[in-house]
Amino acid sequence: MQARVGFAMCGSFCTFDRVLAVLETLCGQYDDIQPIMSAMSYETDTRFGTAASFRQRVERLCGRPIWHTIAQTEPIGPKKLLDLLIVAPCTGNTLAKLAAGIADTSVTMAVKAQLRNERPVVLAVSTNDGLATAAANIGTLLSRRDCYFVPLAQDDAVKKPRSLVAVMERLPETAAAALEGRQLQPLLQ
Repeated sequence: MQARVGFAMCGSFCTFDRVLAVLETLCGQYDDIQPIMSAMSYETDTRFGTAASFRQRVERLCGRPIWHTIAQTEPIGPKKLLDLLIVAPCTGNTLAKLAAGIADTSVTMAVKAQLRNERPVVLAVSTNDGLATAAANIGTLLSRRDCYFVPLAQDDAVKKPRSLVAVMERLPETAAAALEGRQLQPLLQ
């Protein structure tokens, strides 16, 4: 499909393998994907893998360098670089910043720049407090024009009763719907 897609990753490291599997699918659907990573996801080694290994996988899939600074993502707005921006995973911290209009990371700046052009942003939530503190931020963003959500489910209703995670496998169809200006339904799985 002909669309310029930004694919931004935040630091929900436990979801990276699932997210990268979906990114591989998206690379088969869209010819032009620009990877973006928050500083945290770009630099941090965790028990889920090294930052370098994730960066290598992302750059290999997308065939281009990752944007990871505010200076790299700011031109998305004035130059109208993207038709669609995907944030996957989108952490509770990033949700809070987006709901409050804060653009102090490469990812939040990319979203601000994209929304400036009234172009779609797809959010794939991954947060342990989705049914607690982050619920208000999700509600705020649900009502915001040009913001679309990948359908959500409880992560582990017994051990983490307030945790929400996007059904990552539904990201490709959510992206297609967002490009048409509609929210994929049902939103809650």
